[in-house]
Amino acid sequence: MDTGHPGGSPAAQPVNNRSSDKVMEAALYIFAVLFLIMLIYPLYFIVIASFSDPSAVANGQVWVYPKGFTLDGYKELLKHENIWIGYRNTILYTVVGTAIGLIVNVSAAYALSRKDLVGRKFLSLFFIFTMFFSGGLIPTFLTVRDFHLYDTFLVMVLPFSVIVYDIIVARTFFQSSIPEDLWEAAQIDGCGNLRYFVQIVLPLSKAIIAVLGLWIAVGYWNSYFNALIYLKNPDLHPLQLILRNILITNQMQSGMGTGEAAQIALRLANLMRYSVIIVATVPIMCVYPFLQKYFNQGVMIGAVKS
Repeated sequence: MDTGHPGGSPAAQPVNNRSSDKVMEAALYIFAVLFLIMLIYPLYFIVIASFSDPSAVANGQVWVYPKGFTLDGYKELLKHENIWIGYRNTILYTVVGTAIGLIVNVSAAYALSRKDLVGRKFLSLFFIFTMFFSGGLIPTFLTVRDFHLYDTFLVMVLPFSVIVYDIIVARTFFQSSIPEDLWEAAQIDGCGNLRYFVQIVLPLSKAIIAVLGLWIAVGYWNSYFNALIYLKNPDLHPLQLILRNILITNQMQSGMGTGEAAQIALRLANLMRYSVIIVATVPIMCVYPFLQKYFNQGVMIGAVKS
C-alpha cells in the first residue's frame, strides 16, 4: 500500500509556506529600510549642507558628510537679534494657541460625539460645510479688524483656533473608544456632564489629545501667512516670518552687489538657506519623541470609523 504521497503532500506544504513567508518578510524589511532612507536623507542632506561650503553643495560634492566645514551660515543668521524675538513670539503662539485649540476642538468633538445632543446632525454638517466653503481672505480680514484683533497677540491664537478636521478625528475617537455604559454608570453615581468630561473622558483620551496637540503645535510653529497678513508690528512677528524676511533681504543684497563682495554675499545667502531650515525645524522636532508613544495609537483609533 502506497501511503507516501497522501501523507507527504500535507507535510511538505507548511515548509513551503514558511519559506515564502520568510522571503516576503525579508522583501518587506528591505522595502521599509529603503523607504525610510528616502524620507530621512533629505533632512540629513540639509543638515550636512548647512555645515558645508556652498560651492561644494552646488557642484554635487556633498553626499554623506560635510565638505569644507563652516559655521558661517549660522554665525551670519544669529547676528540678527530679531531672531530671538521671533523665537519668543513663536513659543508663546505655539503654547497658548495649542492650549486654546485643544480646549476648543476637544470640547466640540466630545459634544458632537454625544447621541443625546440636540441638533447633533445639523451641527456636524455645519462644521463640515466650513471645510469646503469659506468667506475668503478679505471678509476674514474685515472680521478680524472689526473685532479689534488686528496687529495684536490674540490674532495669532484666537480666530483660527477651530480646526474642523481635528474635531472630526477626536469625535470618532470618543465614539469608538469611550463606551456609553461608562456615562450611564457615572450618572448613577451623580456625575454631571462637565465632571464626567473632565475627570473621566479626558484621562482616557491621552492618545488623541497628544496627537491633536502635536498637530496644532506644528501648525502654529510653522505659521507665517497669518502673521504676514494680520501683523505689522515687528515685535510680534513669529520666527518663520523673520527668517523669511532675512532670506529675502540677503538674496536682494547679493543680487545688487558686484565683484568680490557680491560673491561673498551670494555665498552666505546660499549657506543661510540651509541654516534657516535647521534653526526653524529642530526645536519642534524635539517635541515628537515625548509624544511618540501616544501618536500612533491616537491616529489609528481616531481613523478607524466615522
